[in-house]
Amino acid sequence: MQNPHGRIVSVDSKDAQSVVVEVEATVACRRCAEGKGCGAGLLGGAAKHRQFNAVLIDGLQVHNGDRVSLELAPRNLLQAATIVYGYPLFAAITAALVAFSVGLGDLTAAILALLGMLVGLILARHRLRNKSCLKNLTPVVVERLGMAVD
Repeated sequence: MQNPHGRIVSVDSKDAQSVVVEVEATVACRRCAEGKGCGAGLLGGAAKHRQFNAVLIDGLQVHNGDRVSLELAPRNLLQAATIVYGYPLFAAITAALVAFSVGLGDLTAAILALLGMLVGLILARHRLRNKSCLKNLTPVVVERLGMAVD
């Protein structure tokens, strides 16, 4: 998958390494566009513009309106997916297995699985609010592609 491109919306006046970037949320992966990928593009719906914070690599100078290339290390992308999907899934399966192991029945196991998923979502949300975790999962502006064309 190629790095997504975006446009600098603003540069933080207090921290020159922090910027707000706007990207068009379309399917950029060829496999996803063909319907053979992970399915992330199915949840996005129609193309939308999304803004988020990003950091600059050392020495890169950008200005409002510049087109840029963004990157998130594959290891960090895997970590994010594990937190967002893995925590709730693991908690749901664990709760259901505990219910079955003590013989609570199908309905109770299903209810406990849903409660486990909720606990997993809460844990994931708590983990994602941790500053050290967010630092690893923040996209990085790696290249200035030029001024945006309106």
